[in-house]
Amino acid sequence: MSDLGDGVVVVGAGVAGLAAAGRLRRAGVSVTLVEAAARIGGRARTTTVGGSPFDLGATWLHAAQRNPLVALAAPEDRLRDSDAARRERVFIGGRPATAAERAAYEAAGERLADVVAPALAGPDMSLAEAMAPMAADPWAATVALWEGAIIAAADADALSLRDWHRNALDGPNLQPEGGVGAFVARRLGTEVSLETQVSAIDWAGPGVRVETSRGSLRAAAAIVTVSTGVLAAGSIRFTPALPGAVQWAIEGLPMGLLSKIALPMERPGEWEADLLLVDRAQPITFNAWPDGRPYVTGFVGGRLAWSLAADAGEAARFARDALRAMTGLRSEGVAVLSDWGTDPLARGAYAFARPGDSGQRDVLAAAFVGERLIFAGEAACTDGLAGTVGGAYLSGEAAAARLLG
Repeated sequence: MSDLGDGVVVVGAGVAGLAAAGRLRRAGVSVTLVEAAARIGGRARTTTVGGSPFDLGATWLHAAQRNPLVALAAPEDRLRDSDAARRERVFIGGRPATAAERAAYEAAGERLADVVAPALAGPDMSLAEAMAPMAADPWAATVALWEGAIIAAADADALSLRDWHRNALDGPNLQPEGGVGAFVARRLGTEVSLETQVSAIDWAGPGVRVETSRGSLRAAAAIVTVSTGVLAAGSIRFTPALPGAVQWAIEGLPMGLLSKIALPMERPGEWEADLLLVDRAQPITFNAWPDGRPYVTGFVGGRLAWSLAADAGEAARFARDALRAMTGLRSEGVAVLSDWGTDPLARGAYAFARPGDSGQRDVLAAAFVGERLIFAGEAACTDGLAGTVGGAYLSGEAAAARLLG
């Protein structure tokens, strides 16, 4: 599309929408950026726990060597390498693992790539199916939990092997001073119409008509950056209906859930900061006192996260009980929980591909409906950073570049 004289509407002021709007505005295109929430950032949102920053959503700038957001950082953002600072403590049913058991745990993780490699040469399957040769390994379930529910926000038996492999994240993982949500607001903030919810988009042409809670907008084109969960729920009505291939791509990329439960707790003197706590008997991992902050964060993903999403009290109790069983530590403060599973503007944490649907990210990213409607967001990232803020940024930039080109 070359004629953008009537401007572009960008739906959603998460990282993808902010990136797309910024790219278009720098090119001199008139952009109306609308956001249903009362803030920008989408699933990059920073709050506080015990007076210290706590990211409810995106927590790291993953794969820093290829993450486009790293280049936007200023010296005052103090990007901290959390991998270099972090240490692990591994438990088995509440007791510390022996040196031999820790070595076996690490070997299981290192063995994973070789085990699944033959399966990658055939038809797509679930990560769990590809891990079948590891069934006798006592650490296989822990590895599957980490790679599936904790990293991909979906259980290993529901997760496409190819999509998991394509989006495997390497380090380092950096944390900006004050949190990722605050960093996004500082570095990507731009003019936006907040509390403006889109209910319908008519792309019959010419151009598009976008119905919002503040009235109707007309433009040459629209970039839609809401989550696949919001799209699949029909929260935005498209007229005409979206082409079957696009709808199939949305359905093939459901939202996974990774919930974070911050338990306020000062660090006891005998414990180190920046600890990753893992117990083979627990379906939860803990990031304890990151950068010395006064809390321990539990990470729960996949089906378990969805089962706990509707009851914040039960989720907090689960995390407290698991931490106590693992370490003997108790948290008495008021827990702070992410709510992506119940938030109608998110409907999950980030998208994953079902087995057999590993190519749907490419379909969604390539869709140019009626040459006036494009989709962007972490679900549509095809650069190996799907599910991350870096991937959302790349997708938003790519969508803007297609309109400009």
